[in-house]
Amino acid sequence: MTVRTRFAPSPTGMLHIGGVRTALFSWLYARRHGGEFILRVEDTDRERSTDEAVQVILDGMEWLGLTPDEGPFYQTKRYDRYHEVIGHFLAAGHAYHCYCSKAELDDMRAQQMARKEKPRYDGRCRHRPAPLEGVTPVVRFRNPDEGQVVVNDVVHGPIVFDSQELDDLIILRSDGNPTYNFCVAVDDWDMGITHVIRGDDHINNTPRQINMLRAMGATPPVYAHLPMILGPDGTKLSKRHGAVSVLEYKNAGFLPEALLNYLGRLGWSHGDQELFSIDELIQFFDLDAVNKSASALNPDKLAWTNQQHMMRRSGSELAPRLATVLAERGVSVGAMDLAAIADCLKERAKTLVEMADGAAFFFADPTTYDAKAAAKNLNAETAPVLVEARSALAALEEPWTAASVHGVLDALVAKLGVGLGKVAQPLRVSVAGSGVSPPIDATLAILGAEATLRRIDRAIGFAVTN
Repeated sequence: MTVRTRFAPSPTGMLHIGGVRTALFSWLYARRHGGEFILRVEDTDRERSTDEAVQVILDGMEWLGLTPDEGPFYQTKRYDRYHEVIGHFLAAGHAYHCYCSKAELDDMRAQQMARKEKPRYDGRCRHRPAPLEGVTPVVRFRNPDEGQVVVNDVVHGPIVFDSQELDDLIILRSDGNPTYNFCVAVDDWDMGITHVIRGDDHINNTPRQINMLRAMGATPPVYAHLPMILGPDGTKLSKRHGAVSVLEYKNAGFLPEALLNYLGRLGWSHGDQELFSIDELIQFFDLDAVNKSASALNPDKLAWTNQQHMMRRSGSELAPRLATVLAERGVSVGAMDLAAIADCLKERAKTLVEMADGAAFFFADPTTYDAKAAAKNLNAETAPVLVEARSALAALEEPWTAASVHGVLDALVAKLGVGLGKVAQPLRVSVAGSGVSPPIDATLAILGAEATLRRIDRAIGFAVTN
């Protein structure tokens, strides 16, 4: 049997990290078992579904690299199939027309609550002898009256539902639109889904879908319901916690593989290993290691994971990603060596955005200086040091590399009889505008002779006049 999983988001809101983890686990399970991963957009809620949300789903999945083997399929394009199955259900007695008005249903539920019963449709239209004139009916699924539905959930274990607790669900509205649970059951059968991996907020939908699948003569898939992701404070995840569009993480400078690594570890484990490549996630992932309890989002751990992935990348691997962030800021890279810049900054930045912030001074001469750093490093006392450094660097004939620049600075420190910081910090403020930069030898090597000497000249002028 070929494993076939699916990710089936509803485009009624943005794709956030809870949905991404569901997609990831479904994708990993299919990849681990040599199976197929299907993307299905469940857009039957026409009032709330939006084109924008659909596009975020598609863009987010593409950015993350969670490429489907089939799809995207759209439920709104499968209405003929749904109506066909409903016709079969009606003919076989698995469904019936319901003519109850809203007022009649409200009165029925009020009476049930007065008797302290669970509000549910009582099946009164199952045996209605004739249709009501002028009333467009809904279609209800005729749920079994007796027995139990046992969901052998891979994560939670067996979950038992009494059939009497499952009322006759509407599967076709009076306006001709099929409903969610029915469409899901038809789609899972038609698409040959073998494993349904989704959030545990769907557990109560599962017995209804199983009964509909059985009415179709289908074998229900294996179900695995994932515990929800909570906010750092243990409450339901919200926008203030990070339940934002997954593309916001892209805009914030996270690497997609780092986000997937973090979400993969959120509710699943493989020993004590924290950092995984995508290939390692595929190799090790299985549903039997998914935790039963909810997991809490930890923004600090996510940032740490991202930084670790950045540190594991070479400068040449990070350069195109850094270039994208810089381009979005309107920064002209020119002939600057982005790979070298990324190598210098990858241990200092947690995200690509932080890396771009740290790299900004490479692309434009500082027009102002950090006041505190300048007061300490660009003054009458340090001006002679800058003059000496400028002269020594200008005399460097061999190619400007971190090693050759380092040799010049070592010689200057020995000549002046001072510590390296007495030379490096004035130079750092001169070229970067602040007291923070990568190692000074690498910084000057990346800037090159022309830019370095020009910036030192300006700093000397500033030092002697302030």
